[in-house]
Amino acid sequence: MGISEEAAALYANDPSAVTYGIELVAADTDGAQVRMEIQPGMCNGLGIVHGGMVFLLADSAMAFASNSGDMPAVATSAEIDWLAPARAGQTLVATATRRWGSKRSGLWDITIATRDATRDETGDTTIAVFRGRTRQVSRN
Repeated sequence: MGISEEAAALYANDPSAVTYGIELVAADTDGAQVRMEIQPGMCNGLGIVHGGMVFLLADSAMAFASNSGDMPAVATSAEIDWLAPARAGQTLVATATRRWGSKRSGLWDITIATRDATRDETGDTTIAVFRGRTRQVSRN
């Protein structure tokens, strides 16, 4: 999977990606992958990544996937389950997969995992699962 022109354009205009160091790895109409290294300022008082940062990364993966086609799309709802903690210095990878789509609506599942650079993907730890819905909108 490469990066669609539409997702690349959205990424180029996304100030949150720059602010939080989100890297677009892949995106097309069936899914996307983004990653982000957890910085100390992204952690809460318990020393683990703030849940809002995990949600932000998952929502970004869904945004790049759902905006890889001809029509722009926005999120209409989302929910997340946090399963395990992650800490500063770890890299999070969010992988979005289209589960269902109609003419204008989409249903997306996103898995957020820590990525250990010394191991392959089988060594990843899933820290959260996210399910979101999108709706295509006009460009006006």
